[in-house]
Amino acid sequence: MSTERPRSPLPSGPMEGVDESTWMDVIQKMDEVYTRLIDDEVELEKKNAELEQSQQFIFSVLTSMSDVLVVCDENGVIEQANAALCELTGRPEEQLSGTPLHALLADEQSRNLARAAMEKADAPRAGEGIELNLLDRAGQSVSVDANCTPRIGDKGRRVGTVWVGRPTAELKRAYHEMRAAHEALKRTQQQLLHSEKMASLGQLVAGVAHELNNPISFVLGNVHALSKYSDRLRTYIAAMHANEPEAVLAEMRRRLRIEHLLADLPSLIEGTLEGAQRTADIVHGLKRFSAMDPEERKPVNLVEVIDRAIHWVQKGRATPVEVQWAAGEPVTVMGSAGQLQQVMMNLLQNGFDAVSHLDAPRIRVSLERGDGMARVALRDNGPGIPPEHLLRIFDPFFTTKPVGKGTGLGLSISYGIVEQHGGRLGAHNVDGGGAEFVLELPLA
Repeated sequence: MSTERPRSPLPSGPMEGVDESTWMDVIQKMDEVYTRLIDDEVELEKKNAELEQSQQFIFSVLTSMSDVLVVCDENGVIEQANAALCELTGRPEEQLSGTPLHALLADEQSRNLARAAMEKADAPRAGEGIELNLLDRAGQSVSVDANCTPRIGDKGRRVGTVWVGRPTAELKRAYHEMRAAHEALKRTQQQLLHSEKMASLGQLVAGVAHELNNPISFVLGNVHALSKYSDRLRTYIAAMHANEPEAVLAEMRRRLRIEHLLADLPSLIEGTLEGAQRTADIVHGLKRFSAMDPEERKPVNLVEVIDRAIHWVQKGRATPVEVQWAAGEPVTVMGSAGQLQQVMMNLLQNGFDAVSHLDAPRIRVSLERGDGMARVALRDNGPGIPPEHLLRIFDPFFTTKPVGKGTGLGLSISYGIVEQHGGRLGAHNVDGGGAEFVLELPLA
């Protein structure tokens, strides 16, 4: 910029009617105008530099965008495209400029959707989401989640459209991988739940064997008696078919005790059926507990769940533990009977382990309902839970038992089951000694 002051053409001699002060005023005004021109030129250069910086900033933003950006005029012809679109299509911006947007779309459906979005008179200012398929540099279809925003001119009229899109192929692949991983995690969790259940069931084997021994022994004894009675009846009936004399038949009835046999048969058959039914009930209970639990939720009577859990855990203990429990009216929740029984058995086994060293071990179980919740409390008379363990007892694999005596999964899995049922499981120490576990479940 040149700052040389222009020379003022001054008259060589005085002019008539113009004194020297007037010339001084003219010169001063010219100096002010010149100074203002210089300031305006400096300001113009400053604005020009700021404009170049703004353009450079916008260009750098467009270049660094990972999403594709296309600016179209009112006819759908591309006016500007960013580097991401150039990279995706394999074309430079100079080649894309002036190209109809439809030429970049892979199928007729995408072209129809884009045309409808650009021709919509009442398009939302916030934009409209559309899924389009673009052609990449290899001519392959690429799914793009695009947002169509109207471009408004200075008179409030729509003068074009701005498209911002994100290729979703990677997102979809990541989503499918995440979904597959989630399904695998669910299967692993279910297998872990089942394995822990089998570990609990293994602790009950001795008690189950004893439980099965009584009815099976009873059935075997009755079957042996029925076998002997069958032989006597066969002998007597054969004599009748041989038309033996009445005296001989009377002697055989006395010797074979036929009248006693006939009188004893109903009780033998009834006892055998009862023993077989008890055996079937025990096996059915074991099968139901060990089976993989279904996903659907059904009405479950918590009283029956607690009864079964107490029965099975008691049978699996070498030394008996006093359990104070009074079954009352049915209390129904929605859930899986097998999973809830597993929770109750885990809580009972932990309580039994805590008091097993005492001379008079005792567990008190209570069931109450109120405020739409069923509340089960299990309190023992043991030493309680150390304060440093209270916050960790539901952590996976945390256990204070010796190696081989516990997996550290029982309470953790129980906590997860209760959460899945929409309930809460907590533990605390009580005044006077002992710990109390509280299970709350929504009433059906």
